[in-house]
Amino acid sequence: MSEFDIPGTEVLEARQKLVLDHFHDEVAQDWDATLSTFPHPHYELIATMTVHDGDHAVRDYYQATRAAFPDQRHELIALRHSADAVIVEFWLLGTHLGPFGKLPATGSPFRVRMTAYFVFDAEEKLVCERIYFDSLSMLKQLIGGVDKKNPKNWPLLLKLVRGLLTMAGDPADPRLTNTTAPTLRPLP
Repeated sequence: MSEFDIPGTEVLEARQKLVLDHFHDEVAQDWDATLSTFPHPHYELIATMTVHDGDHAVRDYYQATRAAFPDQRHELIALRHSADAVIVEFWLLGTHLGPFGKLPATGSPFRVRMTAYFVFDAEEKLVCERIYFDSLSMLKQLIGGVDKKNPKNWPLLLKLVRGLLTMAGDPADPRLTNTTAPTLRPLP
């Protein structure tokens, strides 16, 4: 099988089941089941240029995001297969009820379109979930729900601006910036 060949139906069905189970277990906040879909848990969030690598780091990521968005859930849009990945488009939804990084809770709901690449190795093990989304769309919804004309909200808005400025200075994970161009081969 070449790098351009799509695996057979049995492999695609097994990958799809694993990915859908992964999504279901995330929403149910069953972290043991979610993490069991990986031999070594590894998340890459491209919008924030952060990597969560290993069981402990991924559990911390889950705990932090569910503290911020306890009702976080997905609505699937599309699921596609490639030679080495399952690509899922989905809406991520939730309500900002706890701190999100350095941003205090706003109580605002959000609905953001995302794409996740579930990448598999040659042994059909899930090795990475790489997530792409527009962080500005999310921030506009989280902050946009705050009544800026109400003076009671001004301290919250000041904390949000400070949090955003602090987050803007966070360095990108070098595993996401130090990339090399692929060697492309002619299509068969």
